[in-house]
Amino acid sequence: MLTNSRLAYHSHDHKRCVSAALTRAKTLCNDSRVRLTPIREAVLRTIWASHRPLGAYDIVDQMTLNAASGKRILAPTVYRSIEFLLAQGLIHRIATLNAYIGCPFPGSNHSDFFLICRECGSAAECSADQLNIAVEQTAKRAHFKVESQVIEIAGLCPECQHEGTQGCPE
Repeated sequence: MLTNSRLAYHSHDHKRCVSAALTRAKTLCNDSRVRLTPIREAVLRTIWASHRPLGAYDIVDQMTLNAASGKRILAPTVYRSIEFLLAQGLIHRIATLNAYIGCPFPGSNHSDFFLICRECGSAAECSADQLNIAVEQTAKRAHFKVESQVIEIAGLCPECQHEGTQGCPE
């Protein structure tokens, strides 16, 4: 069975999506007794600003544009925040894009299964029980211990499949 919280390219209340992600992040960090500092939260908020994966320098640029003071956020600061957010399971790295996306399932054991639209760049994290079982069974037969799995599937989202579409909604 394919499950997910909401596919990125389906219409939804994105402000509610971001708010829920930040609430989960604060709860998980509090439970783990780690600090979600203001800069870490700002990086997470920037990553969740859309369902399009962002590279580290895209995050730096967006944070600088959004900063009220106009003060430039330095790349090492963003990289340290990214490392923290990855370690806490709050974001994922999409290797083929060398970019990061928010995790809608933090704190739960799940596979990383991404549908990435090659046209608009949106990405949806999904989970499929059958896929997880197949990976586990194949690894077991090979006497291999799976520590992580990331599956990235490129294609066209529903919006971009329609001729004349200008891209996906946020």
